[in-house]
Amino acid sequence: MRLEDIVIVLSRPSEPGNVGAVCRAMKNMGLSRLRLVDAGDKPLDEAIIQARTVHAADIWERAEHFSSLAEAVKDISLVIGITRRRGQRRKAATTGPGEMAEMLRGKPGQAALVFGNERTGLEAREIALCNLASHIPASEIFPSLNLSHAVQIYAYELYMALSVEAEAAVEGQWIPLDREAVDALTQSITNALESLGFYKQPGRTEQERFFRDIISRAALMEREGRYLADIFAKASRLGCQASRLGGCQA
Repeated sequence: MRLEDIVIVLSRPSEPGNVGAVCRAMKNMGLSRLRLVDAGDKPLDEAIIQARTVHAADIWERAEHFSSLAEAVKDISLVIGITRRRGQRRKAATTGPGEMAEMLRGKPGQAALVFGNERTGLEAREIALCNLASHIPASEIFPSLNLSHAVQIYAYELYMALSVEAEAAVEGQWIPLDREAVDALTQSITNALESLGFYKQPGRTEQERFFRDIISRAALMEREGRYLADIFAKASRLGCQASRLGGCQA
């Protein structure tokens, strides 16, 4: 499943500003398919929606409108209701945004994420149409999230799990050295110290473990690892030149 297979469904939204903000949240994370169900007796204010979309007006302009949730999801293979509520007529099991997104990564077909009305959330009859429930863990003091904020959280998790762009490393992204690179850096450092005569007494093995462990805990990036190795290599060369030791390995 890819981002283009994901449909965001807003059931009975009442605030046009929220709808516009949802469009922006979707476009930020590469989602483009929006469906609205029965916006109510009073039409949503187009001007407010357009103002809140900022540069995502195209999401709103392509949005599909339905008179019922059943109609909106009839072509979708997996329907996920976003709700924090539990109860006899609601789903017994629920998952968080991250787990839900990871689950979709390996599934075929399409998925719809259904968000309910800002004030009442999803009703029991709407939950009954869903195959799965998902919720955003939040403080019990105030667990209710704004509609667009909730969509943004799910959109981010979906982007990270399903986007080809997110799979590629971003320039400057913090990617710690793997174990092989840590071991190589450790050897480079202790080789430099040995060339300076540092290990005239036993102790190199213990220091290798020491350097390996602190480098791993520090989660150095590749560039930082190279820089640290260069520092020790230069110290080794300078030490050998100064002492004129024939056994130096600079």
